[in-house]
Amino acid sequence: MDMLAIRKRLEGEKSRLEGVLDAAGRGLGGEEGVRPDQLPAEQAADTLNRELDTSVELRVRSELAAVEAALDRLDAGRYGLCEVCGGEIAEARLEAMPAARFCVADQARAEKDARLRGAH
Repeated sequence: MDMLAIRKRLEGEKSRLEGVLDAAGRGLGGEEGVRPDQLPAEQAADTLNRELDTSVELRVRSELAAVEAALDRLDAGRYGLCEVCGGEIAEARLEAMPAARFCVADQARAEKDARLRGAH
């Protein structure tokens, strides 16, 4: 693996995500709350839009944290190693998801466990 290319890709993704958060912050700075002259449907639409903005922001923050953690693993010499079994993460997986923390088998187990916990 070309660690320099990986670092550049992760840093590029970090910059992109920070830009998204910055732009979202500027967009969210507008009117907050209910205006007295709004119709109920407009109020509902505004509320839904704020909730969607918050949801997107949370997802972007989560992705940014994953990228920053991948950069930390790169600095520590642990990039490309599964956090569960310690084995190597396939290069094709890292190419598709540079911030991957788990090998395919452990990722599948983690997703299955999450689905089972969510079912209760």
